[in-house]
Amino acid sequence: MENKPKRFYKVTQGCMISGVCAGVAEYFNIDPTIVRVLWAVLSLSFGTGIILYIICAIVFPKKEDIIF
Repeated sequence: MENKPKRFYKVTQGCMISGVCAGVAEYFNIDPTIVRVLWAVLSLSFGTGIILYIICAIVFPKKEDIIF
């Protein structure tokens, strides 16, 4: 059986804005709420979270677009 590499992607089901946090949470196998809170703290603390989120929303492919 072939072992497929883990990839970052956006998850459209259960997403709040664009699905970046849900995709990151699925990659690390944690609750999406934890990722959202950490991302909000990063955004409010340093301001880089907003820019990073926009970049990820543009760069990450949607889960449906990935061929497994």
